[in-house]
Amino acid sequence: MPRRKYKKKLKFWVVTVDMGYGHQRAAYPLKHLAYQGIINANTYTGIPATDRKIWQEQRKFYETISRFKSFPLIGDAIFKLYDRFQRIPKFYPKRDLSKPNFQVLAATRLIKDKHWGRHLIKKLAKKPLPLVTPFFATAIMAEVNNYPNEIYCVICDADISRSWVAAEPKQSRIKYFAPCDRVVERLKLYGVLESRIFLTGFPLPLKNLGSRSLGIAKFDLRHRLINLDPQRNYINKYKDTLHASLKIKNFPKKADHPLTLTFAVGGAGAQRELGIQIVKGLIKQIENRKIRVNLIAGVNRQVSHYFRQSIIKIGLQKQLHKEVRILYTPNKEEYLEKFNEWIRKTDILWTKPSELSFYCALGLPIIMAPPIGSQEDFNQKFLISLGAGILQNDLRYVSQWLFDWINNGRLAEAAAQGFLEAPQDGVYNIEKIILKNLDKFKSF
Repeated sequence: MPRRKYKKKLKFWVVTVDMGYGHQRAAYPLKHLAYQGIINANTYTGIPATDRKIWQEQRKFYETISRFKSFPLIGDAIFKLYDRFQRIPKFYPKRDLSKPNFQVLAATRLIKDKHWGRHLIKKLAKKPLPLVTPFFATAIMAEVNNYPNEIYCVICDADISRSWVAAEPKQSRIKYFAPCDRVVERLKLYGVLESRIFLTGFPLPLKNLGSRSLGIAKFDLRHRLINLDPQRNYINKYKDTLHASLKIKNFPKKADHPLTLTFAVGGAGAQRELGIQIVKGLIKQIENRKIRVNLIAGVNRQVSHYFRQSIIKIGLQKQLHKEVRILYTPNKEEYLEKFNEWIRKTDILWTKPSELSFYCALGLPIIMAPPIGSQEDFNQKFLISLGAGILQNDLRYVSQWLFDWINNGRLAEAAAQGFLEAPQDGVYNIEKIILKNLDKFKSF
């Protein structure tokens, strides 16, 4: 059925959580389909004080652990201890991994004994639309409280821990939207029925795609490749492939923006120091307007202040807001909107391998900062397997190896590989699957 026939009809609840950026980034591209907008399970209007307290404790613990990673020795030891509880087991040999882990048992106990999330689910059940959530606990909340419609869980990483699946997977009715093949196979090992697993791809922002034909994404990639391959080494060598696979025949003589590198920190502000190290290493190129650096502070005012003061301290005050820019907004919706705008004029994305790993599908080469947590180790492997991500090199010589990668076309190749190999149609696939299941529920 063509999209134009059901575009106005299809609506569902989109429930995310305000913890870091990953779960919100996965929900944001579904905003146009979200009935009454995207709901944050931990901050919605009318949330009971008991629920708010549980969420606050969960968030505080997560952010504290993430910051500990920045401290040598003791911080690293504490993080490793925590990471053991959410560790992703080795995939091979294939075996039954359906036994629930501590994290999912603890969450389920809170949901059953403390009625965590019951108020929200009962509230949504008054208008029983399909429920889509990119967080495992909210999916389990809906199931435990007998939500009267389909429950869909959007996976945010290239591999996942056992925490994402209910304690009794074969009896669970939660359905999963998987971003890649490995997640599909992992869910099977965790005991999820194959009929409840859908390979959709990660939901990417439609404003960065354009449409199913990827008009905007291809336009941006054409200009990005010009900046990433000024000597035309990659473009000339693979021009037939670019034309056949990407439908790109003619490239502009000049890109519509200066060579731009965007560095993004996580929600807890971890690795903020890395951003300033990058700026310091590229100071001559910045002063000579050979590169523009975007520092993404997100909604973290402290990180924004740190970036600003550090830029002034190293003598780049004149370049602030020009060759060096800081993205800070007071709320996450505005941040996500702005971030997606800035990404269109970004040539290189430098970040830890978080959910942003899937943005390689937009034709963004990703320089990978050290991963934080087991799931990011697997995201790193995902990017390397696609040829879309490259490990950061010695920061002392960033001005040398970065421009070597530009001049020899290595980053241009990574950009094209991500565009060719990673799926872009996550939102459209999610729409299609939910629509197919609507007839089962007369309440819709």
